[in-house]
Amino acid sequence: MSTGQLTGQTAAPRVPSPSSGAAARPGRRPLSLRRRRAGAFYVFVGPWVLGFLALTGYPLGYALWLSFTNSDGLSSHSRFVGLDNYREVFSDPDTMASLGRTALFTGITVPLSIVAGLLLAVLVNQPIRARGVFRTLLYLPAVVPPVGAALTFKLIFDRDSGSANGLLDLFHVDGVPWLVDPYARWVLIVLTMWGVGNVMIVSLAGLQDMPKELHEAARVDGASPWQSFTRITLPLLSPVIFFQVVTGIIGSLQSFAPLLIALNPTPAGVTSVPQSNYFYMIDVFAQFFANGRYGYASAMLWVLFLIIVAVTFLLFKVSKGAVFYSVEPEQAKTKSRTIGGA
Repeated sequence: MSTGQLTGQTAAPRVPSPSSGAAARPGRRPLSLRRRRAGAFYVFVGPWVLGFLALTGYPLGYALWLSFTNSDGLSSHSRFVGLDNYREVFSDPDTMASLGRTALFTGITVPLSIVAGLLLAVLVNQPIRARGVFRTLLYLPAVVPPVGAALTFKLIFDRDSGSANGLLDLFHVDGVPWLVDPYARWVLIVLTMWGVGNVMIVSLAGLQDMPKELHEAARVDGASPWQSFTRITLPLLSPVIFFQVVTGIIGSLQSFAPLLIALNPTPAGVTSVPQSNYFYMIDVFAQFFANGRYGYASAMLWVLFLIIVAVTFLLFKVSKGAVFYSVEPEQAKTKSRTIGGA
């Protein structure tokens, strides 16, 4: 028997080492931690990206295209008209009047809501008995859906069977047509102030986040409650107030509640909205569904979007020096040094 045969019979089977296996299959390397994290990120963010593109990106792009056409939303044939729709927006006196009413409504309700919400937050932040009950009762109207709140106010201020005129009858006062001019504007303002609980709860969170040591030190130094409020509370609460101003203006410019409390809140009955409450978004609704001018209405929406962007940018510019943040962004003050350099 040869030596090669003896070696083949007695030699143990050769087990490949991990390094040799990796060398045999160079394409199957283990993923690094960074790549695994990136893969998990794209897996989790993918549904949101798809939803954003389908439900936000595509509608925005389609509305932008419609704003340059004379589309009526029904026929498939639409003509490109360029900037004609945008020129009409700024030259139409009715559209400009509706924008002016919206701006006036915003200028009234936003400051009132912020002041009222801050005062309520200060009151329910005091160490009083059953303050949790008061917080719940004041915040409860804010969780009522806008449609339900508007329909409730429509029933309350109905001229014939509303409880508001029923209360006036107890004092032998004639009923008031609340839902028509010139009273409809005040009903809408009251409806807006009724949901001031949102502003109150945000202001309350800001008040409870303040360090109590500052107020105690001011009290020891002899500061009055008013001085403590104006010199400590308001500056520390300025980021919260600024947030409420920005979001309040954006929400108020898009107000759609006047149509909900109208006598006939349908596309055909959009003309039943009182003139004082005929806001910009009501005009957009009328152009879309009552007049069938999809191109012009899309241009109106894009004009409103640009106005909101411009107002928000202006607010951020004006707020510099008036809003005091607890943590300022760090600024690099050190200079790079080289070996042997100063």
